[in-house]
Amino acid sequence: MSGLKTKLPTDIWVAATWEEFIAMADDPAYSKAKCYYRNGQMRIETMSVGPDRAQDNAIALLAINLFCTIKGIAVNGFNKCSYRKTEVRECQPDLSYYIGARAQLAPRGSSIASLDVTPPPDLVIEVADSTLADDIGEKRLLYEELEVAEYWVVDVQKSQIIAFAIIADNGSRRLVQSEVLPGLTIAVLEEALWWSRTEDQAQVGAWLLAQFQQ
Repeated sequence: MSGLKTKLPTDIWVAATWEEFIAMADDPAYSKAKCYYRNGQMRIETMSVGPDRAQDNAIALLAINLFCTIKGIAVNGFNKCSYRKTEVRECQPDLSYYIGARAQLAPRGSSIASLDVTPPPDLVIEVADSTLADDIGEKRLLYEELEVAEYWVVDVQKSQIIAFAIIADNGSRRLVQSEVLPGLTIAVLEEALWWSRTEDQAQVGAWLLAQFQQ
């Protein structure tokens, strides 16, 4: 690669050194992009500004926070927080959570969360409108290497959630119920996504509240 004088392609993985990735991530031209790095490759991901994607992100945030509040589960969540393992990998999930006893381990500060000093989150979520193939493919490998406990992909087009449990040194497996948030079924979250297409978020929240209190 010949440096950053030529604008780089977006939404695909391209070969890059760590130094080239850092130069790109710090370039103001990509200040509104999501940046990923693994295995000698980087991805500059343009974020959809469509309302369906933004709404699904809001519903997932609402559901998890409401569930934790009702069940008395300690949690610290982040919206589009970047995590960096120096010279190894970087990611910027749409949502990420430190849960239970690990809530107190959540990063603080105004710079990128350093995985050199901070453990990875328990749950990361990517909201996929046009990026589904990459989210369940290359990014899933990235989060397996990051050793998060769970990884969810929200498929905006189908109002579905593809949830994975990350197994140490052994890839991942599909989930129908969260293991880091015991009692939270993926089907309930998917139904909330469907409801949000026709109902306002207060109504969806009231429905979720009833489900979680059962």
